[in-house]
Amino acid sequence: MAEELAADLTAASSDGRSVTDYLGGDVEALATSWADERGLLPVRRHLKETAVAAAQGAALPALAALAFWWVSWSHLLDPSSESMTTTLDGHAVWEVRKFPNPGVPLMWVGWVACLLAAFLLVRRAVRMTLQYHRATAAEATVPALTKALPVILVAAAGLGVAIGFFGSYVVGDFQLLFTVPVAPAGMTGAVAAGAAWIRHRTCPAATATG
Repeated sequence: MAEELAADLTAASSDGRSVTDYLGGDVEALATSWADERGLLPVRRHLKETAVAAAQGAALPALAALAFWWVSWSHLLDPSSESMTTTLDGHAVWEVRKFPNPGVPLMWVGWVACLLAAFLLVRRAVRMTLQYHRATAAEATVPALTKALPVILVAAAGLGVAIGFFGSYVVGDFQLLFTVPVAPAGMTGAVAAGAAWIRHRTCPAATATG
């Protein structure tokens, strides 16, 4: 490699190019690319980095989805009401006015928007992370993740709903204390695991070290 570099520098000098111009000002990057082209660098899958990036991209949509669920569950926007009046003979009369809870359709629309936002944010976060680390096979991972991400996100959303039902029917009075921390953690964890699995499938494993 030293002989090849010397020959290249001699040729560049003959063409009137400076050493800095030929190397591009980044000797480390040039050496890394040379070693990578010759198979001298171990392949790093960057599974942890991929999982963290996916979790970061999914965190905000997961919290937003939880907020939409809370609006529906708490009946915050529900216009229904109850009132009590007392008759002359001392009997209490309850008047109940029931109206559709607009928080329910808002929750479903919000969840769809959260899924779309999660798709865009997770894909962007993983792509930028792999590019930052100059990861091998990034050009294979990102398209594969784009195809698999809808399934991963639906599975994560299903897990969040299951956690909500578990909190409602098993935890009971402490449902909110259980669901608020566990549901977002479960959903982001599922997305992170799915993204790491896609990275594992699309990155060469023969010489992988991490």
